[in-house]
Amino acid sequence: MKHQFSQAIRVAALCLIICTVACSTQTKSTPEQTGVVDKYHEFLPEIPKGKRWKLAWSDEFNQKKLDESKWEIMGDWKRRDGWWVKEDSYLDGKGNLILRTKKDSERYTCGAMRTKDKFEHRFGYWVCRCKFPKQQGHWPAFWLHIGSVNKIGDEGRDGTEIDIMEKPWLEDKITQNLHWDGYGKEHKHAGKTSEIAGVSEGFHTFGLHWKPDEYVFYVDGKEIWRTSAGGVSQVPQYAKLTEEIGKWGGDITKANLPDYFVVDYVRVYDEVEKEAGTPADKRKELIRKAANIVPTR
Repeated sequence: MKHQFSQAIRVAALCLIICTVACSTQTKSTPEQTGVVDKYHEFLPEIPKGKRWKLAWSDEFNQKKLDESKWEIMGDWKRRDGWWVKEDSYLDGKGNLILRTKKDSERYTCGAMRTKDKFEHRFGYWVCRCKFPKQQGHWPAFWLHIGSVNKIGDEGRDGTEIDIMEKPWLEDKITQNLHWDGYGKEHKHAGKTSEIAGVSEGFHTFGLHWKPDEYVFYVDGKEIWRTSAGGVSQVPQYAKLTEEIGKWGGDITKANLPDYFVVDYVRVYDEVEKEAGTPADKRKELIRKAANIVPTR
């Protein structure tokens, strides 16, 4: 009888600890709070043994207004066939960034933001979760840039425009592109266009694993394109979220405006050495100890 009672105590203790660990794992906390990420939060590319992903920078857009310590809100100035204006970049109060495209009297305007001079970084995993607009004549983009893209002579190693996602079509397809050696006669380019069923509906993630020797592009955790074109940028770059108005996206005069590009978050992770005693290791050790509880008789 005592043995059965002791076993019951042991099982109860184990269940309590496992439930506590599970609940703490599944409580939705942001990477800003934890500094790390696990599979519950989102896909992250595989990295070498002994390494782990650590959050370097993010914006979850949970504030009441845009954090201008992280972003430069771009405008008001001419851009392609429209205008970038500041009032078209704002938060909806529900945890999302909105980049709006609208008609303003005789002109068409849209939103754009960048982390220039606020967050410039090299390598790591860059990811955006977003939902696309529905009308023609404009398109959303998530990309990396730096002024040295215009330098000639070292291929893309001294700076590359890295388009992690552009979607100028209403169909289920996106494009990823690299541009280097300026935008004139020396300009070089590599890119890939992919058809992805269902990408036009709901939220999706668009990621780049920027390694020292190659770029690997992902959509919803699935590898789409792997390339080392341009020699791979070796310099820190900044992120951009933009709407663009132009004929590549169709005829803006036929669009039912306003239209919206909705962004849930942008996150950037670094590969770092795995430290002994990470939260995951501590949880495993706690469960191991619970499983080996020997009640006193």
